[in-house]
Amino acid sequence: MNKELKYAILIDADNISEKYIKIILDEAAKNGIATYKRIYGDWTNPQLTTWKRVLLDNSIIPIQQYGYTTGKSSTDSAMIIDAMDILYAGTVDGFCLASSDSDFTRLAARLRESGMQVIGMGESKTPKPFISACNQFKYLDILLSNESDSDPEKEAEAPAESEKAAAVSKKEKTASSKRTKQKAKEPEPQTNLKMIKKAILTLAKECSDDDGWIFSAELGNQLAKRFPDFDVRNFGFSKFTPFINSLGLFDVKRNQADGNSNVQLVYFKIKDRRQK
Repeated sequence: MNKELKYAILIDADNISEKYIKIILDEAAKNGIATYKRIYGDWTNPQLTTWKRVLLDNSIIPIQQYGYTTGKSSTDSAMIIDAMDILYAGTVDGFCLASSDSDFTRLAARLRESGMQVIGMGESKTPKPFISACNQFKYLDILLSNESDSDPEKEAEAPAESEKAAAVSKKEKTASSKRTKQKAKEPEPQTNLKMIKKAILTLAKECSDDDGWIFSAELGNQLAKRFPDFDVRNFGFSKFTPFINSLGLFDVKRNQADGNSNVQLVYFKIKDRRQK
């Protein structure tokens, strides 16, 4: 049995809204156990009063940090010092840094140098250097905007014959196009769809077997390594396979896993346009 990873959740109250707290905690829970939950700010500031109930309900410890100079935040330094103390204590396996501030770029890089898993969380305005310094990065505003959306791609996860698969694929494309139009003015990921498509085609050629097939899990892992902010939910999907199907670039096959008829292994292969 694999040991569950322990994480320290550190939140910069100066530029993270309390409306994101559920997403922050849920995303951290997907990766492990939150052994530290701390939030940093000047709690004498009336602007932070909206956090009070959230802190009590979620057992998050507020760390007081006065602003020493007008117009200058000292929260960053307090959060960085705490992060390093936790690192040297050796009690966690990773950190969740919730902030849209580029000042935490060096901290994220330093934690990774020490073998920590670093999950960054912030809005789509977060500077690219901080995103790149993390193992993973989650766009809180995009996840929040998608939270109430329906999942029309769910049916695509079921095994299907060629005609049904084609119908599902058409449905996915229509749904994807509709979502794109609806969200034209909503926050967008910095790693956009064009970049993802280009990387997917390259990976499918480099990592496929002799017959041109690539295992879906391998493709997903390679994308995550190249783009810390890659998440199919950024594009309105809840699962990887329907997202890939919506691109219209691949043929799909499903094989039953050895010894388990209930588990299907999904593979992708670049479509041969010459057959069209």
